[in-house]
Amino acid sequence: MSGWAPGGALVSTIEVTATTVQRGDVIQLGGWACRVTDLFQLPQGAKQLLFESGELLTIHARSRLTAVRVVRRR
Repeated sequence: MSGWAPGGALVSTIEVTATTVQRGDVIQLGGWACRVTDLFQLPQGAKQLLFESGELLTIHARSRLTAVRVVRRR
């Protein structure tokens, strides 16, 4: 699914893993929308995500999450 965000940016709902998650992705966790501000690589392919709220989430290499990603127009 995709749509337009204010400012003319295209947003799409995607599935992310520890390999594909990026800064700026918005992940829905427990009813809260959490924007990823930083990523830290951990052993065995895991990653630790830092959100704007200051909270951390560690995801396993095989974890799959749904996220919204803003795709900037060129």
